[in-house]
Amino acid sequence: MFTRRVLISMGTGAVLGVICVIGAQIRSGFEQEAVYLAAFWYNRVIMGLVIGLAPRITGGVRLLLRGALLGLLVSFAFFISAGMNDVIGLVAGIIYGIIIEYVGSRFSSK
Repeated sequence: MFTRRVLISMGTGAVLGVICVIGAQIRSGFEQEAVYLAAFWYNRVIMGLVIGLAPRITGGVRLLLRGALLGLLVSFAFFISAGMNDVIGLVAGIIYGIIIEYVGSRFSSK
């Protein structure tokens, strides 16, 4: 179940989650609670899991669109639960979905 693609995608999500946490802290003036930040990071790891488990596809545009869509779907769950206040975090989730999809597809074995 945990193929190379899944592990690479989850690792990429974890790294991007750290970037999200730093961005959220800066945007909030370092006033976000630790639980919120942990949930934000965890959301990106789950995004990596979802993208990593998706079947392989080829084609640059289709690949990137799927990454954007899965990034949106996973990020939207956090966006709703956080009171729909962090639009930047939602948009970042779409971009991170594209990045995770690209990295997971590019660096996993065929």
